[in-house]
Amino acid sequence: MADVLGKFAGHLRYEMARSEHTIRAYVGDIRGLITFAGARGVEVADLDLPLLRAWLAEHTRRGAARSSIARQVSSAKTFCAWAVREGVLASNPAQRLQAPKAHRILPHVLAPEEAAAAVGVDPDPTDPVALRDRLIVELLYSSGIRVGELCGLDLADVDADRRVLRVIGKGDKQRTVPYGAPAEKALRAWLRTGRPALATTASNNALLLGVKGGRLDQRMARSVVHKATDDGDGGSIGPHGLRHSAATHLLEGGADLRVVQELLGHSSLATTQLYTHVSVERLRAVHDQAHPRA
Repeated sequence: MADVLGKFAGHLRYEMARSEHTIRAYVGDIRGLITFAGARGVEVADLDLPLLRAWLAEHTRRGAARSSIARQVSSAKTFCAWAVREGVLASNPAQRLQAPKAHRILPHVLAPEEAAAAVGVDPDPTDPVALRDRLIVELLYSSGIRVGELCGLDLADVDADRRVLRVIGKGDKQRTVPYGAPAEKALRAWLRTGRPALATTASNNALLLGVKGGRLDQRMARSVVHKATDDGDGGSIGPHGLRHSAATHLLEGGADLRVVQELLGHSSLATTQLYTHVSVERLRAVHDQAHPRA
């Protein structure tokens, strides 16, 4: 199993350019599939459609979410296609697998005044961590980039003259994303005072740093955003919620849907269109609350 999984992970990493998160998820799924098959006396070379369906049915029986089942279907399809090319399988038993349609849940977004409050507290100019945390929230909200894209930024990815970031997104696709004047101010303060105070030989060219000088970890960035958006009653959003908020506010401000698609790095316009539903829901909520004939 270890040999097959190792080669499959290499295929995902080097040939398909999948993220480390996706690689861990897919390899974990296939490890579970092989274990499931082995418990029934089935070798990898003998995987067939009934067994794949039984594996998915077992997860469904245990209460797995539709999104998890959909990912497992994708994992099985990707693995079986690779295994056929590698000669591990004689034929592809996953071709007829169908993923369940995932429920689309409208993302929670901040109101514009809530977003302003999240970035509105001026940090202590002598505290490098406070300067960094302010920049994290400013850049995520201003540009709408993903937290992984933010933590992956290098100094050379910042074009201060044009006020844009060079971002490497999913599938190693590169795009250029602008950021606003408040983010520019936060960036200048970080580069002038904050980053030099934290930088070590381990920093290399990373834009954002942890307290020990290494590249900022995504978990810490998420913690920073949750703290900044805490409403005092235990409610907060993470970086993805801040990304949703940025997209929604852009659309509500009159931005073209195609422009927002490009900024967010969505491969499909259908994904970006989800944010139009958020705007409609907000308008409906305001109407229900304020209109005398609602």
